[in-house]
Amino acid sequence: MTQLRKISLIEAGANVTLGYLIAVATQGIVFPWFGLKVSLSDNLAISAVFTGLSLLRSYALRRFFDYWL
Repeated sequence: MTQLRKISLIEAGANVTLGYLIAVATQGIVFPWFGLKVSLSDNLAISAVFTGLSLLRSYALRRFFDYWL
């Protein structure tokens, strides 16, 4: 059974949104362990960049595997 592109995007978006929230929380804990002092707004921006890349990666991989399998 193939997955519609829209559903692939929704699934990838939900996955990445949860990942974003986890990343922000994790960075807030881990950065200080390494002596990194980052403001909340910088932390959110850093996470947003990686989240955007993760969304593209997740969607592309999902479509790739849906096409070839």
